[in-house]
Amino acid sequence: MGFKKLLASLGAGGASVETVLNEPNVVPGGVVQGEVRIQGGSVAQQIEGLSVGLQARVEVESGDEEYKQNIEFHRQQLGGAFEVQPGAVHTVPFGLEIPWETPITTFLGRHLSGMNIRVTTELAIARAVDSGDLDPVNVHPVPAQQAILDAFGQLGFSFKNADLERGHIRGSRQRLPFYQEIEFHAPHQYRGLSQVELSFVADGHEMDVILEMDKKPGLFGQGSDSYRTFTVRLNSFQDTDWAAYLNQWLAEVGGKRNWF
Repeated sequence: MGFKKLLASLGAGGASVETVLNEPNVVPGGVVQGEVRIQGGSVAQQIEGLSVGLQARVEVESGDEEYKQNIEFHRQQLGGAFEVQPGAVHTVPFGLEIPWETPITTFLGRHLSGMNIRVTTELAIARAVDSGDLDPVNVHPVPAQQAILDAFGQLGFSFKNADLERGHIRGSRQRLPFYQEIEFHAPHQYRGLSQVELSFVADGHEMDVILEMDKKPGLFGQGSDSYRTFTVRLNSFQDTDWAAYLNQWLAEVGGKRNWF
């Protein structure tokens, strides 16, 4: 990206900033490496603060309205105050930690439509704050998530859509103010079933997997047998045949409802 002018309200002579990512591909629990390059203007300027963070585009429901909102869900300060001399370039390297709950945006080399996670840069000069670059990152699934997604593929499910919804999944370890839903079209052998929705909520050791068939109004009705949540250990997920596990649950629910 080219330099982007910041703090235009301060008039001529202001600094500009560019954020460069060494590698835009990452996984939850990983680190994005990069550097922020601040180009001095025509006068010396005191930089009071510099930080990078992560931003997601989230769907919000308010009454009868739905709208999209940019939500910053992680921020990391980069050192203390410093001065940038006229025309000088000040480079600040960083390693931005990616929270375990960060939604995945890429699966099997395909970008999941609707998923946008970006690295944000914020610069504070003379008690003014403005944002600089917005740099997209590609968040790939960790192996345990990959195993669950692969199981759906083995059963014939196909990707339909993914979105981020503001709210909380009851009973989960969720800490972020939003969660991801990945929706799959059901294959023909599961007649009567239109789709299955999948959510992951992970920390550094375990992951909640939340599944729902034929979603009803409201947030994950716990009383329905079409809802299931289970826990996967990130270091022992390979001990389970997930395709068989999912097929058994689908068959049990479908049999009760005479779907299959």
